[in-house]
Amino acid sequence: MSRDRSLPIFELEAEFLSALKAERAKIVVEAPTGSGKSTQIPQFLADSGICGDREIYVLQPRRLAARMLANRVAQERNGRLGDEVGYQVRFENEVSSRTRIRFVTEGILIRKLIEQPDLADVAAVILDEFHERHFFGDISLARCLDVQRDLRPDLKIVVMSATLETIALKQYLGDGCRHLISDGRTFPVDVKFEPPRERHTGELWDHVARVIKDHLKEHGIQGHILIFMPGRYEIQKTVTALKNASWIGGFEIHELYGELAPDKQDAAVSRSSKPKIVVATNVAETSITIDGVRLVVDSGLERRSSFDHRRGITTLHIEKISRASADQRAGRAGRTGPGTAIRLWSEREHEQRAVATPAEIQRMDLAEAVLILSSSGVPIVREFNWFERPEAR
Repeated sequence: MSRDRSLPIFELEAEFLSALKAERAKIVVEAPTGSGKSTQIPQFLADSGICGDREIYVLQPRRLAARMLANRVAQERNGRLGDEVGYQVRFENEVSSRTRIRFVTEGILIRKLIEQPDLADVAAVILDEFHERHFFGDISLARCLDVQRDLRPDLKIVVMSATLETIALKQYLGDGCRHLISDGRTFPVDVKFEPPRERHTGELWDHVARVIKDHLKEHGIQGHILIFMPGRYEIQKTVTALKNASWIGGFEIHELYGELAPDKQDAAVSRSSKPKIVVATNVAETSITIDGVRLVVDSGLERRSSFDHRRGITTLHIEKISRASADQRAGRAGRTGPGTAIRLWSEREHEQRAVATPAEIQRMDLAEAVLILSSSGVPIVREFNWFERPEAR
C-alpha cells in the first residue's frame, strides 16, 4: 500500500524535519482529525535518518488505536506487522528485534521508564491525541522531559493533537519548543440538534433509529453513518433497534468498542462499497478514521471514571461529553464530503456543557499516581513537574 501524499500533514514534512535537528528537540504538532498525523509523523521520523538503530515510541490513549495504526503503517511501508512496525499493549505484543516504530498504550512507556530510566534504546517519543489529557499521558510527557533535560539531550519529543491547549503546553515545554500547525482538509458539516420530544416513547436507541429514518427520508443514503454511544450495552441495544427498523435493508451494521474482537474491529473501519452503520464508543472520536462517513448521530454521552472521595472508590458513570468532544465527533462527518451531525440534545443544553473534558489527574485516585511515580524514580511527588497540578488536598 502506498502512502497518500495528498494528506494535509505532508505540508509540514520539511518544517518538521528541520525542527528535529535541534538539540533537545520538542515539537508540538496541531492538526485536525483525518490530516494523517498519526500515521505519517512516525514515518517522517523513521525516514529522517536521525533515529539510527533506536526505536520510535508512539503513545496512543487506546489499545484499539495502537493496533489499527500500527497495522496501517506496516501496510504503507510494505511490511509485516511485528517487523519494522509493531505495537505493544496490555496482553498483546507484536514486536521483534527488527521493530523501529512501536505503537504503545501510555502505561507501556511508564513501565519502560522504570526498567530503563534513560530510554537508551528509544530515539523519539510521540504523544498522540494529547488533548484527551489521560493521567499516563501527562506523566509520560513530564518524565520524558526530565530524561531529555538531564540524561538524553538527543531524545526527540513530539506532542500531537487535533485540539491543544497550545499556549499552556508551549510554556510547559519551555525554550526551544516548535509549534507546527496543519489546517487540514475538511468539508462543511451541518450540525442539527434533535432532542427527544415529549410525545416520543422508548429509549435513547429508539430515538437514534427515529432520527436516522427521518434524515434518510429527506436526504437519501449518501454514505456511511457513525453513531456514538457511551458503552457496549447501549451499542448492542442500538444495533437491535436498527435491525428491527423497516428501512435498514440496504445497510451493513457494525459495532466498535475496545473489547471487541480484532476481526470485528477491522470490519467496522475497513472500506466498503455498501453503505454501513457503525455504532461506536468514543474510540471512534479520534485516531481512527472511517472513510466515507457522511452522517454522525451523537448521543452526547460517554462512560467516564472518577474517584468518589466520600466512598473511597473509583466509579464509572455515564457523563455528558464536553463541547470540544462534540466538535471532534461532528468533524467525522466532514472527512470525504459535506456531512451532517445530529446531536441528540438541545442547543441550549449544549451551551451549558463544559468547554473541555476535565483532565484525568483531577478526577482519579491519586494513590495510584503516587505509587507509579515513586516506582519510576520520583522521590517527592509534591515536587513533580506536573503539566496540570492536582489539587493539594
